[in-house]
Amino acid sequence: MVCWHHRRHVRLTAAAAAALAASFCGGLAGAAAAETGVSYETDAAFDDVAFAVEQAIVGRGLVVDHVSHVGEMLERTRADVGSDVKLFEAADVYVFCSAVVSRQVMEADPANIAHCPYGVYVASAGPDGPTTVGYRTYPEGPMQIVQSLLDEIAREAAGLD
Repeated sequence: MVCWHHRRHVRLTAAAAAALAASFCGGLAGAAAAETGVSYETDAAFDDVAFAVEQAIVGRGLVVDHVSHVGEMLERTRADVGSDVKLFEAADVYVFCSAVVSRQVMEADPANIAHCPYGVYVASAGPDGPTTVGYRTYPEGPMQIVQSLLDEIAREAAGLD
């Protein structure tokens, strides 16, 4: 099921996707947690992990609302912003919602709408490095239901479950 409000926040989603991808730039290794994200590394190819993320989302009866191609955007705009640094070989953020989970967390606190939609990213710095899959962390309390869902999806895509 899809939350209706996702399609209205495409620009916000792109900004959120960039923030998610930025957490990858910090060099998180293995199952590493930072203040803003959790990531897992795998030796699997980017395309395989991206497919696994999509299948993990769809396999739970959810719909991918949008795939933000953050890596392509950063590469396309690299010269425009005065940079010569290539950040990713490929980087995408899969944006989705769960009507059931969203209702649970928003009934607990309607302000939790600020955390919706949810996203899982896949990124690769190059053909010789690992592929990273991860997500942003959420505050303690009801939003941990969402974080558990994202962790299941990321771990499954990384081949850890």
